[in-house]
Amino acid sequence: MAKAQVTFADIGETVTVSAGTRIIEVSEKVNAGLVYGCREGDCGTCIMQVLDGWENLSQPSVLEEKVLRDNNVGRHCRLACQAQILGGSVTVKPA
Repeated sequence: MAKAQVTFADIGETVTVSAGTRIIEVSEKVNAGLVYGCREGDCGTCIMQVLDGWENLSQPSVLEEKVLRDNNVGRHCRLACQAQILGGSVTVKPA
């Protein structure tokens, strides 16, 4: 299975994961600062800022785009519970 790397800028840790892993799953394992409420893309608690590697994440769903829009977040923000890393590397931090 293809591998990818996720760097959590808030704790300075990089983790190698399988492609297709959701960012929130990795965050929980390394105790990064990304917190969540529902894990289903409804609450917007896990909004994160993507600092690098935006192109290596899955496309946001219609629901995720709505939640991001409703929370008036910046252009490079995603929901950690919905964003999957597809390959390469990505650097994130809590928004």
